[in-house]
Amino acid sequence: MPYVNIKITQEGATAGQKAELIAGVTDLLVKVLNKSPATTFVVIDEVAMEDWGVGGLPVEEYRAKLRAGNG
Repeated sequence: MPYVNIKITQEGATAGQKAELIAGVTDLLVKVLNKSPATTFVVIDEVAMEDWGVGGLPVEEYRAKLRAGNG
């Protein structure tokens, strides 16, 4: 019983995009590991931007730094 947890920042992913992620991950597990889709679980958690950090910075600051060419 595979369990996959996808974490993304809250930036407006649509229900359709999430459905594509769920289907794609499920298909990959079927193809690579011969897992049953009926027992494959995919959970998508959306994380507030202020609760996500990368490179020692909140993600918004990190992205701003990259845009400014300081990354």
